[in-house]
Amino acid sequence: MTNPIFVAIDTPYLEDALELTRRIKGQVGGVKLGLEFFCANGHHGVHEVQKLGLPIFLDLKLHDIPNTVAKAMQAINLLEPAIVTIHAAGGRAMMEDAKAAAGLHTKVVAVTVLTSLDNHDLNRVGVPDSPELQVARLAALAQEAGLDGIVCSGHEVKAAKTAWKDGFFVVPGLRPAGGTAADQKRTVTPRHARDDGASILVIGRPITKAESPDDAARAIMGTL
Repeated sequence: MTNPIFVAIDTPYLEDALELTRRIKGQVGGVKLGLEFFCANGHHGVHEVQKLGLPIFLDLKLHDIPNTVAKAMQAINLLEPAIVTIHAAGGRAMMEDAKAAAGLHTKVVAVTVLTSLDNHDLNRVGVPDSPELQVARLAALAQEAGLDGIVCSGHEVKAAKTAWKDGFFVVPGLRPAGGTAADQKRTVTPRHARDDGASILVIGRPITKAESPDDAARAIMGTL
């Protein structure tokens, strides 16, 4: 992808999503629509955003038994998303079935450790290892399952790229130099993530909350 920036459009309001997409479409490589948007607008909302001509990253983080996830994947194939997320913690069989059920032109990537979690959070849910070790473990499992790649923070993408040469790496939770982390705990700059091997950069509030989102996107692209 020539422009690696995908803007995270986190809103339940379709008109707001459309207006933002119109403003940024010339400055970004695609848009990420997540649970908030999908639960409010469903297939119709995705189709409306698609009409504006940008690739769609459908960030649904599917996580259930293999059969259920496969059927969910089949249900969204009509949308022809460029990328869809599932949770690596669902296990190898779930990931294999999700990939088998996905459309030919859809990349299926596995979420490893959310960027809102740190060591303490992992320990609280029974994972004694660091985020780096947990990401490496789940990335290896996703590769074995035949997925296209993973979602991880910028702190882990360099090691993941080294271990999985042709993997597709989605890095969210990015903040431009001097930006605030807010609810993200493992952040890096877009340039740092790109240099370390990120395939696409998911950027939300630094663009969507800017006074001029298109200028903000252009400025970030200028740092890459």
